[in-house]
Amino acid sequence: MLCTDQLEKWNEVIKSIDQDMIPIGCVKKVVFKLRGGKQRTINLAKLRNQGLHIEDIEVAVNRQLLEFSKDIVNLDFIIDVAAVAKQIEPFTKKYLENL
Repeated sequence: MLCTDQLEKWNEVIKSIDQDMIPIGCVKKVVFKLRGGKQRTINLAKLRNQGLHIEDIEVAVNRQLLEFSKDIVNLDFIIDVAAVAKQIEPFTKKYLENL
């Protein structure tokens, strides 16, 4: 488990990364901002916790993209910082040890 200070550092790293490059397994939520100030949110973390596979989650997100495509003003990905850190930290640790 990462401490709060480590999560904050990873949060800063993630802010600097283009959201399109984050794997869907590291996305907590997808927020569709629609015309008229409406909003639609898909909670991917909840879907994963319910046992849905990544492929099924991608289908659900793509279905929503198609359904609301004419009304989408903005699309935000809420990143699961702990999931990103958990995946990346072993690689960075190994890399730094070899320097």
